[in-house]
Amino acid sequence: MAIERTFSIIKPDATRRNITGKIIAKIEEAGLRVVASKRIHMSLKVAQGFYAVHAARPFYGELTEQMSAGPVVVQVLEGENAITKYREIMGATNPANAAEGTIRKDFALSIGENSVHGSDAPETAAQEIKYFFADTEIVG
Repeated sequence: MAIERTFSIIKPDATRRNITGKIIAKIEEAGLRVVASKRIHMSLKVAQGFYAVHAARPFYGELTEQMSAGPVVVQVLEGENAITKYREIMGATNPANAAEGTIRKDFALSIGENSVHGSDAPETAAQEIKYFFADTEIVG
């Protein structure tokens, strides 16, 4: 098993409902460690840059507006097979299709307001982590 890092965002719909602690508890109960964390308010420009890979997709505008609508918690998670493990904990993008006990099944409001984001591959995780964190901020 490989120890790796992944990136997580607790989205505005979750921070607005004050459930960040519940989400972090699920992450930690699954064996992942939070090795960097900060609460920020993404500007629309920052959200557009972060999600630039989706710029041609029809949901891009709605996504970037939602992500800049309120505070988020950005995190670096660490653990064995952290990317795969966190994606399992998050559940399917559509909460109606998410497995019982996953973050999205338990907390998401809709496909768009699905409470969390997580990296999908090692390369993506590295890029996403660097977008929000300096190496000195990762202290796990």
